[in-house]
Amino acid sequence: MSSSERVQLTQQGLQALQQEFDHLRTVERANVSERIKEAKEGGDISESGEYEDAKRHQAFVEGRIKELERVLAKADIIDPSKAQAGIVALGSKVTVEEDGRRDTYTIVSGAEAGRKNGEMRISSQSKVGGALLGHKVGENVSVLTPSGQTITLTIVSVE
Repeated sequence: MSSSERVQLTQQGLQALQQEFDHLRTVERANVSERIKEAKEGGDISESGEYEDAKRHQAFVEGRIKELERVLAKADIIDPSKAQAGIVALGSKVTVEEDGRRDTYTIVSGAEAGRKNGEMRISSQSKVGGALLGHKVGENVSVLTPSGQTITLTIVSVE
């Protein structure tokens, strides 16, 4: 993400990232600090695996906090009412079929992609997510997968 690039988020995605940010700042920072303190009290930290592990976790937590700060500062909320009915766009929930198997995805930005609460949220920058954008119900969409295989997805529904 460039320094001036805006990040498109669903309202649900914004809330989830804000909750993660708050949890890291309030709970995880305190937990890591306590782990480091306990490891220091345990004696020679130069040979302490617990101390090193706690420091690595601290670096991860601080890095993730900085990343979330950048994303949240550049967030633009996707307005689903502005999407054209039946056309796949950022924020759309799309059901596709391939060889008799149906899958449902929500197309989101890379900042909120992943499986959350049983829902598969795929990035619009991914091969499948990007290929589905702009298509409508009933269309067949060919996707070249990272493995080099071409699959054909039929769009069954768009919400």
